[in-house]
This record gives sequence, C-alpha cells and structure tokens, in this order.
Amino acid sequence: MHNEQILTCPVEAAVQAIGGKWKIMILYHLSTKGIQRFNELRRLLPDVTQRTLTRQLRELEDDNLIFRKVYPEVPPRVEYSLSETGSTLIPLLNHLEDWGLAFMVKNEQKTT
Repeated sequence: MHNEQILTCPVEAAVQAIGGKWKIMILYHLSTKGIQRFNELRRLLPDVTQRTLTRQLRELEDDNLIFRKVYPEVPPRVEYSLSETGSTLIPLLNHLEDWGLAFMVKNEQKTT
C-alpha cells in the first residue's frame, strides 16, 4: 500500500487502494480504453489537476494496480496500463458501471 499503515479489514484495504476521487476513474479508463499516456488521461478527466493526476497515478503504481512504462526517447514517452493485479478489478469496474447506469436511469425517472 502507498502508506505503511497495517490494515486488518479487507474492505478498508480495498478502499485504501482504490479510494479517492480519481483512482476509480483512472482504473476504469485504463480498463475500457487500454494503454493511455498522461495527457490522454488528462483529456478523459478534464476536472483533475496535473498534480492530482500525477499523485493518483503514483499511488496506483505503488500499490501495483497500474504499470508505468517509460520509453527512452526525447521527449520521454510514458504509458500507463493496468497491471495483472489491476486487471482483476475489471469485473468490479463493470459492475460499478452497470450500477451507475441503473442509478442514473432511476434518478432520471424520478425527475420526469
């Protein structure tokens, strides 16, 4: 985990790893769109600041949920993808997407 806290609850461990405003969205976009460069992620998440995106990507990398590949080019090219561990979240992300869609539809029906 990106901090050295010892966790005893599995749900707490999951929230620690994928919690936060942007981590789930980063993981979702990497799961649906595949390998992405930093600026591609910025375009997909227009409300995130560069500093926050960098921090969230580092934490996801530290937790082995994403893989960061740096190409030795000038200028350097960096790509992000789901790691093997991160890929195990795909079913959860798919369920979350399905739940979100149903929630949106239900709330839309309440307002009409």
